[in-house]
Amino acid sequence: MSPVPEDAPPPPVSVRFATWNTSLFDPVAGGLVARLERGDEAAKSIAALLQRQRPDVVLLNEFDYDAAQRAAELFQRRYLEVPQAGQAPIRYDYRYLAPVNTGEPSGLDLDNDGRTDGPNDAWGYGTHPGQYGMLVLSRFPIDALAVRSFRHFLWKDLPAARRPLHPDGTPWHADATWAQLRLSSKSHWDVPIRTALGTVHFLVSHPTPPVFDGPEDRNGARNADEIALWNHYLSDPDAAWLCDDRGACGGLAADARFVLAGDLNADRDDGDGRREAIAALLDNPRVDAAFVPRSEGAGPAAAGYGFERRGDVSAHTGDFGPRSGTLRIDYLLPSKDFSILAGGVFWPLEGAPEAEWTRVTDHHMVWLDLADPTP
Repeated sequence: MSPVPEDAPPPPVSVRFATWNTSLFDPVAGGLVARLERGDEAAKSIAALLQRQRPDVVLLNEFDYDAAQRAAELFQRRYLEVPQAGQAPIRYDYRYLAPVNTGEPSGLDLDNDGRTDGPNDAWGYGTHPGQYGMLVLSRFPIDALAVRSFRHFLWKDLPAARRPLHPDGTPWHADATWAQLRLSSKSHWDVPIRTALGTVHFLVSHPTPPVFDGPEDRNGARNADEIALWNHYLSDPDAAWLCDDRGACGGLAADARFVLAGDLNADRDDGDGRREAIAALLDNPRVDAAFVPRSEGAGPAAAGYGFERRGDVSAHTGDFGPRSGTLRIDYLLPSKDFSILAGGVFWPLEGAPEAEWTRVTDHHMVWLDLADPTP
């Protein structure tokens, strides 16, 4: 091995960000806590992959929320801090989680079935409050007092909101219902994190899938507008209409660094959904979407289903079986004031030992190593 020259520059300081829909949810309130207490094989696999990839900051979608943070604490102490499948433990000293709209009763008939108590009548689809929640884990301090949440933001207040319509053009929701509808199916959070690269705003969400509805396309419209909210947030720092749950209004400061993360349930090129919304976000002047994370395993998986795809299948992140095939729906989108050193999608080739860790969910982890720009 050649010696390192004495005048060689030090390696750049980098921070690894990741996002992963882990499917750590349960249909019963408290069910995830009970599973984690008795020992959960899926949680062990998820912990093993996190230990392998070792992100500094990670968003876990579909991690059930409980107000006591018992599930998050159990996952940290009994899974992440314990060696899994020969991997070294990992510790996150900071985390952020909060209530979400999924499973939260609305008291309204949101699916027009004559009832107000079904999972489709919650502000976001769910069988109990907190189902399909979000969890941010970080090695760096989180400025919890500065977090902005848009869980209560009303759909009607989004400019050019895509109100769901019957095929004849009449509104799907009654006016009184539309006036109360929340936009976010889970929540939209701006989580400031004091990283080794300065404060980074971790913009996280999990829009509803654009399916499981009818010709009114209410989920397709909602998915597009949940994504559009971020586009407005990045584009209009002075938006007086864009008010968070504490009443503070406006988008993200023009000079703020960010990483936008989450299972956005939208593919620019393929699948269901209104692709113009994800296209607009990827094309936002503040977003660096030029680096596209890829994997070795996605291409062969896509080929096995035989769907025609317009996009690059090696960039796909989700595998939804014979019905829908594979799609790119999970994203890490940094601001343009970073250098992207490396990144990828953790999707090993079939037969690799690590592939077993990914079978517990239909999504695959996306990761990026970010650094300050090279002078």
